Amino acid sequence: MARWVTYPETEPPRAARELAEQVERDGGHVLALYQEPVGDHWQIFCLLPGDKVEASPYQRDLSPTHVKRLTEGVKKLDRFIDPVVALSPQPGVYWTPNGNHRRTVLAKLKAAHVPAILVVEPDVGYQILPLNIEKAHNLKEKSLEVIRMYRSLAENQPSSTEEEWAFQFESAHFITLGLLYEQNKRFAGGAFAPILRRVDKFLKTTLKKGVGEREERAGLVREADEALAVVVARIKKRGINHPYVKNFVLARTTPLTRQRKTLPSFEQTFKKLRESMADFDVGKVRYEDIQRSAIMAIPAGE
Repeated sequence: MARWVTYPETEPPRAARELAEQVERDGGHVLALYQEPVGDHWQIFCLLPGDKVEASPYQRDLSPTHVKRLTEGVKKLDRFIDPVVALSPQPGVYWTPNGNHRRTVLAKLKAAHVPAILVVEPDVGYQILPLNIEKAHNLKEKSLEVIRMYRSLAENQPSSTEEEWAFQFESAHFITLGLLYEQNKRFAGGAFAPILRRVDKFLKTTLKKGVGEREERAGLVREADEALAVVVARIKKRGINHPYVKNFVLARTTPLTRQRKTLPSFEQTFKKLRESMADFDVGKVRYEDIQRSAIMAIPAGE
């Protein structure tokens, strides 16, 4: 049996040893088996065969700009110093839930191997995702990543619930927004996020059943967005055109005032929102008001 450097110098568990042997059989090179310093879990530091490493199914989309900048940086430095995090769902396959941009750069540079910290337990991939800070997520990226994770969990652990994965999803509204962005990558998620953040809660049903209810919620938001488009078109017809106009209309038609202690349900919120937009008087809208609201909405320091 192959021997590797271990830290501490104790016998690693069987699962770690078998995974290390698998890496060698797959054409990789194991450098060390070690216990990470927080939970003392065994992990493998290794060089994985580049052609067997791919993004996890629930990974966010690549940013061409980030890949280009990272490629230029690695070429200028003439070395690669930041291992990816990987796991192996099956022999011959390695997923990276944290490091897909780095993996892509190595592929572009035709590197034969990918330096990696290989996690022994595949399910930890869902835990790693919230720690992915390689490139800050925008709202669309985060939402798409969450809905992809949701679908993967619904397939692999269908009896679990959204509440059980609250840490991984971070916020329930990312799930609904993910469905909306899947259908329309240009969806105005930033405009609807303040409302969704307050009324979209984690479901208590199983993930397998929850997909249907999430689709219904996304449908209600989609209907509200269609009603919003009508109001925006009427405002533009008056010669008023501003990038913040959707946010402006939603802020003045939302049934969720700050003074309310008890919030209406998701369904009631979007029903009332559509009714408010139907009654919205576009004749009272002034360009200065939209511009002033946009300036006040910019966070301090930006």
